[in-house]
Amino acid sequence: MVDSAEKDMDNPTFRSDTVLSDVHLHCPSKRHLMVRLNAVGQPVFLSYFKLLWSTEDLASGKHVREITTGREHRGRSGDELCDKDRSNIEKEGELNSEGVEALLDDDGDLEVVRRPRSASDLQADDLLRDIVCPVILMKGREDAFEDEEQECTCSDVVKIEHTMATPLEDVGKQVWRAAFLLADYILFKRDTFRRCSVLELGGGTGITSIIMGTVAKRVYCTDVGEDLLTMCEQNVALNKHLMEPGGGEIKVKELDWLKDEFCTDPEAPYSWSEEEIADLLDHCSVIMAADVFYDDDLTDALFRTLYRITHNLRNSCIVYLALEKRLNFTLRHMDVTCEAYSHFRNTLNDLENLQDGKMKYTVEPIKLDFCQSLVYERIEQL
Repeated sequence: MVDSAEKDMDNPTFRSDTVLSDVHLHCPSKRHLMVRLNAVGQPVFLSYFKLLWSTEDLASGKHVREITTGREHRGRSGDELCDKDRSNIEKEGELNSEGVEALLDDDGDLEVVRRPRSASDLQADDLLRDIVCPVILMKGREDAFEDEEQECTCSDVVKIEHTMATPLEDVGKQVWRAAFLLADYILFKRDTFRRCSVLELGGGTGITSIIMGTVAKRVYCTDVGEDLLTMCEQNVALNKHLMEPGGGEIKVKELDWLKDEFCTDPEAPYSWSEEEIADLLDHCSVIMAADVFYDDDLTDALFRTLYRITHNLRNSCIVYLALEKRLNFTLRHMDVTCEAYSHFRNTLNDLENLQDGKMKYTVEPIKLDFCQSLVYERIEQL
């Protein structure tokens, strides 16, 4: 059965209801280790996500190293361009203004000089583009991640078990870009979160809670579904060494936004004890959620859960929400829209304008000019 899954994943085909996180497509030729099949038969992979810091850096308080991608370089404003770039632009402008007449033909039309096509170009037209697929490695091969382990140490990678393509209801089993963005912010403002008690809503694979666990005192990483929570708990165990220097603790718990109460059934996996609920309500000062705004009904349920929990907290708290605006062309609008984001913004405005005499919410945007601490593509839609 595993061999069959490996063969299928070498040339994956996706149904119309399949959702695929492009985090895993950022490096399409990178090897992915398939470690098992989960309870519903989905292949589970183990990926190493590179950090630009180590636990030693974190303990010593060193600043996170900043990286700049080619996309970020191209996206800089004019004021941020270096002198060399500015001089090149000025030279190009001079050529465009003074040499345009030399490019006109007798009729005054623009004459474009084209590069002659080489033999290799002509041959390439007859060839089909190679299909780039991830190489699926099976658990048990001793050299499966030998190269990766030589390149990185235990203190500068996060090991995450995840799936690669799922139906919409299982998207929490994948890793999404906004989780990296929120993790970046946590590392950038780590002194703000040090020794805090934190609740994550929709924790998914747990990567953001794991990063938060390197600085916070206690993190309650919550989601729904035993299969997902088991994967999340496994990821916490895989990265326990990252949290040991700071003494952080992560507890994986079930929290269903469609229910009004915490699950306290002692026989249910990932249920809450009365002591844990009391600890959360007495000490929680930070709530966070990343990339959970993709369905309007779930967005409404999340904000109801936010209101219910913050209403019962002993102290005020800050809620950090990270998301990616996903643009789609819809026939209904005949235009490119982002309906899930629009609904999120409307609901957020409703929360800020709430006047019930009990709670007051203030919404502030966060500038995305902080350092990048994980290797991923920070796009402008984040």
